[in-house]
Amino acid sequence: MGRDDWFRNKKWDAATEAHFNEKLRRARDKFQPLRIQAYHLENTDPKAALTLLDRYFALGNHFDMASAFLHQAEARLALGEQEEALRSLEKALQREREFPNVKTEAWSRFALLVAERKLDNLYDKALQLLQENPLSSLSFPIDAFRWNAAFALIADAKGQHKHAAETAAKALEFAALIHSGFRYHADVGLVGTRYDELKHELRRVVRS
Repeated sequence: MGRDDWFRNKKWDAATEAHFNEKLRRARDKFQPLRIQAYHLENTDPKAALTLLDRYFALGNHFDMASAFLHQAEARLALGEQEEALRSLEKALQREREFPNVKTEAWSRFALLVAERKLDNLYDKALQLLQENPLSSLSFPIDAFRWNAAFALIADAKGQHKHAAETAAKALEFAALIHSGFRYHADVGLVGTRYDELKHELRRVVRS
């Protein structure tokens, strides 16, 4: 077991929690273990993840709070709490505006959530986020995929079908890439087998 494995548990039970708490009690830095452990549980045990994040936030200000808000949003989505998740994402984005040196995927998570769930009252905010994070600033294929996918779905919902189809096709091109473009990290940042439902919807937009 690695030195840091104690806060990277994939499962959470009474024994695991007790061991985690004992290690945390002795840890000098309590922020990182709480946030990272919450990240590993945000989909499998979202209630536990939220409890850990409450403890994280209770410690006060920290440089990676935007990431913590993003994990909080994912856990709330796993529990079906859409409005609460959106508020967490907005907190992450606000944190990034205040501390721009620490960036997360909150912008694309917000834009895709709005686009996929057809939250038309938030279309303008989602499009503004895409403008604030232009394609030219993105490093990985998965980021470009998310950007184009969100734009395509919103454009389609707005009746801009030609533009939507073109952008959806671009998203699918990024999804199909098998090389990241980085010489030493060829498989980093690829879409791979993720987003099957979204890819299906993008193909529909291309055909429409």
